[in-house]
Amino acid sequence: MNVSDIVTVLEEIASASLAESWDNVGLLAGDSAQAVQRCLLTIDYTPAVAAEAREKKCEMVISYHPPIFEGLKKITGSSLIFQAIRDGVAIYSPHTALDVAEGGTNDLLAEILGLQNVRSLRLVETKAHEFKLVTFVPAENLEEMARALFDAGAGWIGKYSQCSFRSQGEGTFFAGEGSDPAVGKKGKLTRTPEVRFETILPRQQLPAVLAALYKAHPYEEPALDLIQLATPPAKVGQGRIGTLANISRAELFERVKKGLSLSHILIAGPKDGNVKKGACLAGAGRRHLGDAIAQKAEVYLTGELPHHDALAAAKAGVTVIATLHSNSERAILPRLAQRMQEKLRDVQFLISQRDHDPFGFV
Repeated sequence: MNVSDIVTVLEEIASASLAESWDNVGLLAGDSAQAVQRCLLTIDYTPAVAAEAREKKCEMVISYHPPIFEGLKKITGSSLIFQAIRDGVAIYSPHTALDVAEGGTNDLLAEILGLQNVRSLRLVETKAHEFKLVTFVPAENLEEMARALFDAGAGWIGKYSQCSFRSQGEGTFFAGEGSDPAVGKKGKLTRTPEVRFETILPRQQLPAVLAALYKAHPYEEPALDLIQLATPPAKVGQGRIGTLANISRAELFERVKKGLSLSHILIAGPKDGNVKKGACLAGAGRRHLGDAIAQKAEVYLTGELPHHDALAAAKAGVTVIATLHSNSERAILPRLAQRMQEKLRDVQFLISQRDHDPFGFV
């Protein structure tokens, strides 16, 4: 297996097109063609986690939070990114794409709360992250080229792989001085039967797929069209909201602690009485607190919330459960590792033992 195989499965689970516009998701460092036997999953790519990846001989790290978030102006020897590239460690970040995706971070929080009739707090506007590749190839070279493109990550539509469209036609070209045509003769106009081959690919796989095309195509200068596709509005979004079975707040607090393996949680707002409607958002909860209040949630599970937002929630009668930022996200790692392992049995997926929230209780 190689990096591109893992990226393909990650895209199946949580398409990068679902990520927030401000986010930086996908393959952030590394070679798509690099072989992978071990992959480490972590929330943050810290020096301790980087050292763990080296010790465990992991060729790839799936870091939930992107270690490259804004534009880098220099990469020096002390940089974790420099060291990862030097050591041949690829880094992929799913972040908000995994939050939004079905079965992702927010669905897990909704499951821990026990929400029923679940829907998104706010639908996302998806970005165009897919391309259509069109090229023209002699029929006798078609299958070899198609296999190379599929192996590089092209041809996925949902759960279907090796998707393409093929039609017969005729190509023409005049081979000029200095050319070395695979068919026809230099200095003459050539007409030759060709197959028009179309397939799609995610943005992250573009370099690998184009490299595969140029290597597998018999022509010295293959003709191709690369078309960025518009993406229909998503039916999923950030956060979750749903009904609760008239549970007491005290019982709900214990349910959250058990579900996230926490000894302590932070509470703002009402602490007594029962609740019938809850909401959740992994990580920083400020962005969608207003959505939770407007939709009459009585409890809001999140990672962190600023002081004045917590006051606003309490004033609105909403109980805030704050776990500290990454504690609301870390529970998704074992589930993601299991889903990856089921798809890629030749790769060992490990959960970091040195990854932890920077804050703690004493």
